[in-house]
Amino acid sequence: MPATAVLRSYPGPVDILLWLVPTLAVTLGAMAWVGWLGRDGRGEVDRDVAVRRLARALEKDLPRAEPVTRARERSTGIAVRPTRDAS
Repeated sequence: MPATAVLRSYPGPVDILLWLVPTLAVTLGAMAWVGWLGRDGRGEVDRDVAVRRLARALEKDLPRAEPVTRARERSTGIAVRPTRDAS
């Protein structure tokens, strides 16, 4: 038996990994798109405008949070003693 017959046991080309080509193309395209969106220089704001926005945001009064009332837990029928204070 010739040496080439041992190395090539499957007759014909093997196309089993061709499904990876579209996946690889989409992945590379997505990487390029995200790299384009994340490049420097997009969305820069003038320093004076940023300071004015910050000052306006800091001047706003925040709404007061109302105390949260907890609903009583349903009784399970098991008596639990409160822990004693060690002092």
